[in-house]
Amino acid sequence: MPIVNMKKKHQTGFTLIEVMISVFVLAVGLLGLAGLQMAGLKSNHSAQLRTQAIVQTYDIIDRMRINKLVAKAGDYDVALGEAVVATAAIKDIDRVAWKAALLADLPNGDGSIDTVSDVVTVSVQWDDSRGFSGSSTQTFSISTEL
Repeated sequence: MPIVNMKKKHQTGFTLIEVMISVFVLAVGLLGLAGLQMAGLKSNHSAQLRTQAIVQTYDIIDRMRINKLVAKAGDYDVALGEAVVATAAIKDIDRVAWKAALLADLPNGDGSIDTVSDVVTVSVQWDDSRGFSGSSTQTFSISTEL
């Protein structure tokens, strides 16, 4: 009976290929994780700007409620893009401070106030081009009764 050589042939290089594939899979996973991190940062930035807009909206509404006894309906009205002239009147001081705070806290921040009877509509607009939502101009509006 002939003796059969049962030795395995050594194949080299398979371990190196397995390591390269593992590194490639890890790299793809890390790139995906980096993309998720960027999306999260954009969403957080957009949420921060929206929060600032809400705070500024409630700020002017509170100023109007405090000054309600002195100011008549429509005294605080201002349009988007309209410059407010500072005078000694409390309403003008409030509006100038509000417009300045909008511009300081929000990129290209601006606001409008529209009063009909005792119902006030306050709108705040800003540039959210760095955000995740896709639209560069965002607007937050609220209506309330004084």
